[in-house]
Amino acid sequence: MKYLFNILHLFFPKLCLTCNTVLLTSEKLICIHCRHDLPIICYRDFKDNKIKNAFLGRIPIEKAISFLYYRKEGKTKELIHKLKYKGHQEVGELLGNWFGKTLQQSNAFNNIDYIIPVPLHKKKLQQRGYNQLTTFGNALAQQLKTIYKPNILIRTNTSKTQTFKQRFERFSNTDTKFKLADIDLFKNKHVLLIDDVITTGATLESCCKELLKTINIKISIVTMAYTE
Repeated sequence: MKYLFNILHLFFPKLCLTCNTVLLTSEKLICIHCRHDLPIICYRDFKDNKIKNAFLGRIPIEKAISFLYYRKEGKTKELIHKLKYKGHQEVGELLGNWFGKTLQQSNAFNNIDYIIPVPLHKKKLQQRGYNQLTTFGNALAQQLKTIYKPNILIRTNTSKTQTFKQRFERFSNTDTKFKLADIDLFKNKHVLLIDDVITTGATLESCCKELLKTINIKISIVTMAYTE
């Protein structure tokens, strides 16, 4: 079987998703050079950092952190683009397992009851065929030994992708609406809300405002990336 795999790799080599070099058989999705070159955010304090502080005075949250810095050009943008628009859902699994292990080892997120994704509108979900957060969320849930719970927070309207809007337009966008399908499910629970990239945080804020209709809910936020 290993011999057959090596033959297939010879004629149909797998390429790094960020730099397009041929991957070694021991490498998965991205080469070791790109892995070490990813702009990972280092934390000294999970409760007091610039990502959580971006939500101060807007919504009450326990913790907020991201894995990678997101820049106009770079490896993070390339990876997330492949995940969202090119069908490479394995990127979400890679980042979820990688970041999930870091969070698990920190013991800072061991009391999470549910992980919930920022939802896509059903029309966009049908067009894309998947929510880019599914594999990321499932991998995080496995590492943190908790439950991934989609389809409870529902997006009730469509909007143009945030990527193609100017920053001030994203910040002032108040037409994105969300609804809880079950207002009691998260009562007295600590939920982890996940998304791909934080820009202004307006979408996450909108999600949190709906979640806060649940009695005695605690909310933390984790995203794949944070716009630097």
